[in-house]
Amino acid sequence: MIAIIDYGAGNLKSVQKAFSYLGFESVITSEPETILSASHVVLPGVGSFGEAMHKLDAAGLRETIHKAIDSGVPFLGICLGLQLLFEESEESPGVKGLGVFRGKVVKIPPKVGYKIPHMGWNSIEMNRECPLFKGIEGEPYVYFVHSYYPDAEDDSVVCARTHYTDTLKVGAWKKNVFAMQFHPEKSSDVGLMMLKNFAGLERGTL
Repeated sequence: MIAIIDYGAGNLKSVQKAFSYLGFESVITSEPETILSASHVVLPGVGSFGEAMHKLDAAGLRETIHKAIDSGVPFLGICLGLQLLFEESEESPGVKGLGVFRGKVVKIPPKVGYKIPHMGWNSIEMNRECPLFKGIEGEPYVYFVHSYYPDAEDDSVVCARTHYTDTLKVGAWKKNVFAMQFHPEKSSDVGLMMLKNFAGLERGTL
């Protein structure tokens, strides 16, 4: 069973529908016991960094997320879920993130002719042999909706980049924790392949 963490953010149903389409059972839940007993855990979301962290803390889910990750369960952060895995964000000064990855979430730099938020399809460079990218070749197009991106302190965890107003880091991977700034559930066959690869991972093998 895949646990999709419910902390009052949007985009949960679309993630669940994608897993259902692929034939995987999932549940949207805020119950620590359910999250900690799941075979896989997903932290999706859209919205504000500060508000999201407030909701996670209010629900006592910060500790649950760290326990799940420490157990070795395959864990996936999507969009805002990726940002929350970092230490802090320019969007919400003073708010402490989950700190799974070192670094700060920063605003996309402006550039003439480019709109922010960055919304739409962009190709990504997959610069590491990340298990989620198995069977995907070239520089596939994926779907983005974001104004911020993670400036990872440790470049070795970066597994995907895209070019927009600048070269943006949009994917991170460390052991059993994966995080994507783009939306795999909205990225057609390529995104579904990533979710299928994630759901096929086993606890303790990463």
